[in-house]
Amino acid sequence: MGLIGVLPRMTARRPPVLLVTLPGATRERLAVEAELRHRGWPSAAGPAAAAGLVVAGEQGDVQPPWLADVWKGVPRPKAYVSVRQADDAPRALDVLGRLLATGRQGDAPWPPSTGSPGGTRGRERQDREDGGHGPYRHPEAGGHQARHDQGDHMDHPGRQDHGERPGRQDHGGHRGGVVAGLPMAGRADDRDGLRLDRLHLPLGPVLPDWPAGLVLEVALQGDVVQSVTEHPPAAGVPGRCPFWSEPWLRAAAGEAVTRGTAERRRCASHLDSVGRLLAVAGWPRPAAEARRLRDRLLHGAATDELAPGVLRLTRRVAGSRTLRWLTVALGELPAGRAGELGVTGPALAADGDVHARLCVWLAEIERSLHGMDDTRAVTGGDGPRGRLDPDRPPSRVLLDALLPLLPGAEFACARLILASFDPDLDELVGTGHA
Repeated sequence: MGLIGVLPRMTARRPPVLLVTLPGATRERLAVEAELRHRGWPSAAGPAAAAGLVVAGEQGDVQPPWLADVWKGVPRPKAYVSVRQADDAPRALDVLGRLLATGRQGDAPWPPSTGSPGGTRGRERQDREDGGHGPYRHPEAGGHQARHDQGDHMDHPGRQDHGERPGRQDHGGHRGGVVAGLPMAGRADDRDGLRLDRLHLPLGPVLPDWPAGLVLEVALQGDVVQSVTEHPPAAGVPGRCPFWSEPWLRAAAGEAVTRGTAERRRCASHLDSVGRLLAVAGWPRPAAEARRLRDRLLHGAATDELAPGVLRLTRRVAGSRTLRWLTVALGELPAGRAGELGVTGPALAADGDVHARLCVWLAEIERSLHGMDDTRAVTGGDGPRGRLDPDRPPSRVLLDALLPLLPGAEFACARLILASFDPDLDELVGTGHA
């Protein structure tokens, strides 16, 4: 048996998995992450590093248009499964392992229908036979040539270069064009009046340690963010409550919910946020520990069992001088300004920068830990991210407050600022907040 025959079996033993979370699928995302950790399967940082693509959540009638491109970026051997319900996670990963071992790919995503009379399935088959290069392909796959055929290339971001250097034929190197769906850098004034390359880059929705469903269009000069535009979030599954805010929303709807249940969810939510921020900051072991404790909380572990590990983590993170040095003075949001914007919850209480917001999370984790056995009924409507206003969910307010803080920041710092607010887009796409 040659290497080609052995490779799928080797990959199937411990495949790197790229997890894609669809809007409203936080519960499924957590189930897949817990199962991956239980099996010791690593998480891939991107399509090129993955062998398995796992999609958490319901796709509805129309699959996300970017999903086929993500799948195309995964090298062979590869396999695809979807997890529509949290309970399906173990079975889906079993299927993923079997698919990889046998060299099959599963019911992989394919480019959306173009509406031709041949029908979707027929075009899918034709595209498979053509190795993905047939007429049934994602528009971005042929977008560059199509734009040139239509004479549309004069409108792309690099048109200034044509004007400044009229004799230059840059299309051989795609200067100012589009490659793999991404525009090449054009030139624009920077904050110091210099004329430098500016790259427009979409961030999300598939990015490690990134809020699920968030898509930002970022303009970069060097590694400095010049501007940020938010794309409207995709619609979620109707009828689903945002997972992290669920206890408070159920209580508001008249259900009997104890304070202990709500505090357990708050504690798990903040551990999830702390894990994401630490991962972005490049501190993987405490990030993994935060997520392990989060999963134990959600599976009902007793307070006495959890308290030593949680307190050990919070005090280690709070006492880290390196982490403080990395995060202090980044993304400062004074309490006065936060109040004017309508921010509530930890971001308001922090009255400061990334490190201050992290410290508020750590303090609330410890406080919630001691309230998880409270059997009294929930009162008030302050969830993990703030007051649950049905007209303006707290994560909507957080996004509005944080986006103006990103221009002028270096790219890595901008990611830390975003992670320190950690907006939950499930609050924006679900119906539970209404």
